[in-house]
Amino acid sequence: MEEQYVNPPSVGKVAFKWGLITGLIMIVYSLVINMMGQFGNQALGAVSYVFIIFGIIMAHKEYKDSGDGYMSYGKGLGIGTLTTLIAAVLSAIFSYIYMTMIDPTVMDMIRDQQISDMEGRGMSDAQIEQAMSMTESFMSPGFISFIAVFIITLVGFILSLIITAFTKNSNPELEM
Repeated sequence: MEEQYVNPPSVGKVAFKWGLITGLIMIVYSLVINMMGQFGNQALGAVSYVFIIFGIIMAHKEYKDSGDGYMSYGKGLGIGTLTTLIAAVLSAIFSYIYMTMIDPTVMDMIRDQQISDMEGRGMSDAQIEQAMSMTESFMSPGFISFIAVFIITLVGFILSLIITAFTKNSNPELEM
């Protein structure tokens, strides 16, 4: 009997699809949080990582299901990280547009939250003023979006390291 060889799907194509889906889910969730007046709520913001985990798992599943059923650890890590990067860039573009065009008061809310946090830690007015003057240059929508892409992608890489350990399915014929 002749064995049929199935071409594995493109890593980029699968990651792009699930990165877009994950990014769109994160954008909708962000809008819901903002409409509820919960902007800056770190606990609700952390839920976005559940969406990233979902995106990585679904990308791995699609890669294996549309190919020969196998996915090496390296491919899984690449798919997960690229999926997260695409979702992070899409989400950051939306955040930048939101902070600059839709609701520019967000930057003031971020600044006020930082001051409130410092007051809660018992910092004096002079200390708060000094700290705020140092962070002022980093308080732009562009810089915040750039840092968000970096952090989300880094977290996605770490999550991919873990998730791939469970979702990989190495081809035993290639391991000989």
